[in-house]
Amino acid sequence: MNWNYVKKLKSKLDFIAKFTLFSFTLLCYFLIVMVNMSLILTIILDQNLHKPMYIFLCFLCINAIYGTVGFYPKFLFDLLSDIQVISYVGCFLQVFIIYSNIKIDYSILVLIAYDRFVAICKPLEYNSVMSVRRTTVLISLCWFIPFCFEVLVVSLTLTLTLCGNRMQKLYCENWSIVKLSCGSTKANDIVGLIVISFYSVLPFGFILYTYLRIVLACWKNSSEVRGKVLQSCLPHVISFVVYSVTSFSDTALSRQNLQKVNPFVAVILSIEFIIIPPFVNPLVYGLKVHKYFCLLFTRKANKIKFYQMIQYSKFVIFMTAINFKFLLTLQGFV
Repeated sequence: MNWNYVKKLKSKLDFIAKFTLFSFTLLCYFLIVMVNMSLILTIILDQNLHKPMYIFLCFLCINAIYGTVGFYPKFLFDLLSDIQVISYVGCFLQVFIIYSNIKIDYSILVLIAYDRFVAICKPLEYNSVMSVRRTTVLISLCWFIPFCFEVLVVSLTLTLTLCGNRMQKLYCENWSIVKLSCGSTKANDIVGLIVISFYSVLPFGFILYTYLRIVLACWKNSSEVRGKVLQSCLPHVISFVVYSVTSFSDTALSRQNLQKVNPFVAVILSIEFIIIPPFVNPLVYGLKVHKYFCLLFTRKANKIKFYQMIQYSKFVIFMTAINFKFLLTLQGFV
């Protein structure tokens, strides 16, 4: 048997597999950015959508783009590289972005549940409760508190002395880094448990409470009213269930010995929360705003001015530059 031919054939097949996976991943990244940007632009440009719920939805889409920046550029670079490495700073930066993204998503989903609760159970108080000032404060807290938690978690991990440098996942993950430590990790375990409890038990309990109140408030109303309420709340329920299941899979997997788990299953469970929610959220909520989207981009009702298109082009160029800069940072070139 010609072993040189076999090696060349295997190398060629590996290249084809890598190129196919690279193309599919790049397509996924492009679609995620495109569908989220479409929804963001629709909400920004249409005055009818300048309401608290749609503002929360807009920031949910912004957060989806922010989270994918932490995974896709580095993963795409790894697919084209023979050696998969990441700098020390880049690894912790990736941890910060990916896991602050999860916490921000949960926070925004809680806000959407609160908005629906006030709108349905206290409609006369809605404008005063969900004022512009309060909406601004709530959105700010949705980003500030997760950032503070993640800074605390990453700071504790930075104090550890590591005895290894091999990650068991496709991306840097805090618990995987902690398991590489040579010393005690009790502080990391306690803080990690507190953070997980805060962003799992409290959001689930609050959302369950709000929907119980909504169901009780609509129980005696007509079927038409119940249908409108269901139409208003169903996208949020779907988003919350999808995000809870996918993030729980990653959390549960992190506590397992990945050497005993099927590699294919481990990869799917570890990245599904990065891939599925950024797709599902804009598609599910897009059904609610599709008529506004169509109006914005038809000839008769197109009110987008030239300078707005220029601003949008500048934003796209800026986001591309940020992605490229982040990629270089992860590789240790910056």
